[in-house]
Amino acid sequence: MEVLIINHHEVRELLPMGECIEAMADVFRIMAGGDVVQPLRWPLWLPDRSGLLGMMPGYVGGEMGMLGIKTVSVMPGNHGTPYDSHQGTVMLFEKVNGRLLTIMDASEITAIRTAAVSGLATRLLARDDAHDLAILGTGVQGRSHLAAMLAVRPIDRVRVWSRNAEGLANYAAWAKKTHGVEVEIMGDVQTAVSGADLICTTTAAPTPILYGEWLAPGVHINAAGSSVKHTRELDTATVVMSRLFVDRRESTVNEAGDFLFPKQEGAVDDDHIVAEIGELLMGEKNGRQTGDDITLFKSLGLAIEDIGAAHHIYEKAIAQGKGTWVELGGTKEF
Repeated sequence: MEVLIINHHEVRELLPMGECIEAMADVFRIMAGGDVVQPLRWPLWLPDRSGLLGMMPGYVGGEMGMLGIKTVSVMPGNHGTPYDSHQGTVMLFEKVNGRLLTIMDASEITAIRTAAVSGLATRLLARDDAHDLAILGTGVQGRSHLAAMLAVRPIDRVRVWSRNAEGLANYAAWAKKTHGVEVEIMGDVQTAVSGADLICTTTAAPTPILYGEWLAPGVHINAAGSSVKHTRELDTATVVMSRLFVDRRESTVNEAGDFLFPKQEGAVDDDHIVAEIGELLMGEKNGRQTGDDITLFKSLGLAIEDIGAAHHIYEKAIAQGKGTWVELGGTKEF
């Protein structure tokens, strides 16, 4: 039995941001229709809590009909090193005989699909004329989120903040070379976000860096940096004053520190979540109601997003003859 191996260069080539945004929309529509199985993530923490191995299984039905799992190490200490903080594999299995079809790099999938979901949320929630973007963080997600925002809104100003001065300089050079975008380097978060239409938080900060008192009316926020219950990038006021949208309610109320800290303080309850992205796509819930609404998308990342992205990559790889086939697994020999 042959399995298709797809490396990180091929993932990047086969999953451009615009296509990934549409693939994520397809996945969220299927989830809104109830044809997915999405357990909560299971983390295996290192004894000193410096990193973890995350296991994210799921099933996406509809025309896709795929079982899948992402197994990924999450090492926040990798920031500032040559290594991505998220490393691992995504595997797809067909649902009839359970055959393993493909193994592909998870770092690139995670980088692209996370920002693509933020791009989808921005397309659904941000003002149509949003053009002034602030990105907090210059790592993998800081870069991917710039690509996602450029794909969905007419961005003509980009401000970036990070604690890493070298990272800021490198980011500005990369943005100019890759996207033809001039980036304004900001010395503090308040200045970076002042008057912004769009804010993307993509940091590894364990405690709030974004405060509600700094937000302009009508801003849309994508909070993508924290994906565990014990860290948050947003202060309580930011969450309270926002119309809150999520990828999935069950994941948010169990795993999202940006939501759970305000909830523990008694500032919000589960009803503060207005809708899941899929409900917006299906027209079941309303998003932005006025131009002055502050909208917030809290991103956690779901296995079904990885499965949807991997399925898109797999089909394109076969059509274009990309990837490497290896003998793995087998059939009964009797």
